[in-house]
Amino acid sequence: MTFSRIGSGLVHWQEGGPRDAPAVVLVNSLGTDCRIWDDVAARLAGSHRVICYDKRGHGLSDVPPGPYRIADFTRDLISLADAIGLRRFSLVGLSIGGLIGQDLAIRHPDRLAALVLADTAPKVGTVESWTARIDAVRKNGMTAIADAVMERWFTPAFHSLKPDELAGWRNLLLRQPAEGYVATCEALRDADLTGDLVRIAAPTLVVCGDGDQSTPPDLVRAMASRIPGARFELVAGCGHIPPVEQPEQLAELIAQHLAEHATSETLPGLRHHGRFDRDWPCVREPL
Repeated sequence: MTFSRIGSGLVHWQEGGPRDAPAVVLVNSLGTDCRIWDDVAARLAGSHRVICYDKRGHGLSDVPPGPYRIADFTRDLISLADAIGLRRFSLVGLSIGGLIGQDLAIRHPDRLAALVLADTAPKVGTVESWTARIDAVRKNGMTAIADAVMERWFTPAFHSLKPDELAGWRNLLLRQPAEGYVATCEALRDADLTGDLVRIAAPTLVVCGDGDQSTPPDLVRAMASRIPGARFELVAGCGHIPPVEQPEQLAELIAQHLAEHATSETLPGLRHHGRFDRDWPCVREPL
């Protein structure tokens, strides 16, 4: 693992794959850290420089005072990319990671070679649903929402067939900083990028688990229809977290898209290298 200090504080990140290969940054979802990408990163690292990081308020990164805005996460990403020497790169964003990807594509189109948006939308949930989620965590901690979140993250088949893995991912959620989780919920509550989707120029692949209850396929498909030239694909047998539940399917879709569109540029004199720890319309409810 590697740590870099940017304007918002300390950021934990990992890197794998050839250092001179096209770079792709994987951005995780609400209530998770970069470990959700382990299986996908290992599959992509044969042909890409793969960077995963813990966004602010999550994992081993710092927890700046909230509330947060999506633009804050985008600035963090640009600062991290500059710190590790990435001028131009591809991005895969899951859930709020996809909102960060959308915002990056809108604000900094010159930095983005290709974009993959997974199980996300330009607006997720309602003010009421996010307010209820925030209040529950503030009053009773992460345990107040853990079981409900697991129902949305994973399909009934995953619950039935992989109870130990389910328990492990529940532990991961419980160990996220409550302050960072709440501040990120506030960013999701206030975000609506619907009107700006037409400005996304990067080649875009949009994917969604066919059993996603947080950002259902029809919602994600509607987003794809607003992005010029975007392609939509379903991930079979999957809920809201494809890199955990169906990593092989997701990695194959990402690899195909990046093979067609990915290029990257490295800023001279700014190469820092970490390693992976492993070899390698609004929804009714919040994530």
